Amino acid sequence: MVAGIHHITLITRKVQANVDFYVGFLGLRLVKRTGGFEDATQLHLLYGDAKGSPGSLITFLVWEDGSPGRAGVGQIGEISLAIDPASIGFWLTRALSAGLKPEGPSEEFGEPVLRLKDPDGVIVKLVGTNTLQAAASWTIDTIPQEHAIRRIRGATLFSETPEETQTILVDHFDYRPLTTSGAISRLVSEPGDILDIRDARGFWASAPGTGTVDHVAFRAADDVELQSVHTALQAIDSGPTTMHDRKYFRSLYVREPGQILFELATDAPGMLIDEDETTLGTRLFAPGDSPKLLAELNVILPQFSMPGEPRVIYRDLPFIHRFFTPDEPNGNVFILLHGSGANETTMLPLGHEIDPNATLLSVRGRALEEGAPRWFLRNGPMSFDQADIASEAEAFAAFIDGAIHAYGLDPDRIVYIGYSNGANLLNAMLSLHPHLIRRAVLLRSMAVLENPPAADMSDANVLVVAGEKDLYGPYAQPLAERLRDGDAKVELATVPAGHEFDDADVPVIQEWLNKSA
Repeated sequence: MVAGIHHITLITRKVQANVDFYVGFLGLRLVKRTGGFEDATQLHLLYGDAKGSPGSLITFLVWEDGSPGRAGVGQIGEISLAIDPASIGFWLTRALSAGLKPEGPSEEFGEPVLRLKDPDGVIVKLVGTNTLQAAASWTIDTIPQEHAIRRIRGATLFSETPEETQTILVDHFDYRPLTTSGAISRLVSEPGDILDIRDARGFWASAPGTGTVDHVAFRAADDVELQSVHTALQAIDSGPTTMHDRKYFRSLYVREPGQILFELATDAPGMLIDEDETTLGTRLFAPGDSPKLLAELNVILPQFSMPGEPRVIYRDLPFIHRFFTPDEPNGNVFILLHGSGANETTMLPLGHEIDPNATLLSVRGRALEEGAPRWFLRNGPMSFDQADIASEAEAFAAFIDGAIHAYGLDPDRIVYIGYSNGANLLNAMLSLHPHLIRRAVLLRSMAVLENPPAADMSDANVLVVAGEKDLYGPYAQPLAERLRDGDAKVELATVPAGHEFDDADVPVIQEWLNKSA
């Protein structure tokens, strides 16, 4: 029999703030960190009780610096966590001491409720109830055991078809109607967690993005029950249903008539399949447990620190960026600029392969072409917006100045590594902002300034790397000559590759770095 809520999955924009709230403030345990199963380059964090028990799990897909969404029709609007009714005062005091702005306490369906908002603006309700107890208690030093969060209390569903939403929950997920208050109908499961269906006809439309709830998952005892519900949903033509193996559970997804995404997840194998209870949540896992993928994810995925640990404080600078600190930094700093259509994570593995002990600052271009990031606008394949190049170069120069001060970078240890469009911005900046860039690697680059100003590049050391199979390869020599005309020290190398950068670039860059240090 289906037995209540298994987990609730949300989307966050800032992983560090998320960890600080759910672990540092609410006192949940981080029980798993993994690359996403749909997209391995998307960090997925799971919080819960001491063992990551079904019914305690709040999980987050991390869209670092992603666009905010909007809770509305066809989404889950609120989540709630169960505490002891006598703990409301403790949590009110704790919230005020943390600088939060709680609402309440108030009463909902006869239960005391304290409303909070997490860093993304999601409404998190702390609900006093004796109906639900923790399966495996977990607490932190600043939260006494009696006040600790016990498990998930429930969720509020915003539905334009509340009757149909209720029917599918009753007929296929074993919830039963409990009571109604105004526009909200409350359903309850056998274990005692609740779903509140809000009649949201006339509400604004929802929008996917950070600060929203992706789905709620219900518990299936085993694969037999999972398949049984799958068959039953297909029989009523419920719409597309998909089955997945998520390693820690097997699951079924379906959208109910109001378009809210439901999942059905098995209890087994559980969170302890690849970690023991004492080390739960302390290491990163990759989908498929691929060592090569795991090595890349350790660099690509956003870093964070647990509460009380040393951390990098991300700064609010004009360009979205990713700052990677290796375990043993050697003082070298690579500033990475991606090519057209990529983003701030694309070149992190390359930078790490070149020097595993270098600090990496990887930046996202602000110009957009069909929604994909670039460093400046273009009018055609070989025609570039000269005013935009100058404007973005000036903005990037200001960003570099801010990043040097914000992150304590040593300008003498910085190497700029740009690929394609990112390399093109760098070669333009050598003319527009001389003396800013002292060492640069330009991969698959070409000159983009039509009338570059005369500039003294005598303190610049540049490596230009062309691909022998690259259609743009012939532009590398004229670029090198232009830089030499400004007295830059230029080395031109060719690798057996096309336009894409690959492993062949790494030893060439490493050798040049050793010579130019």
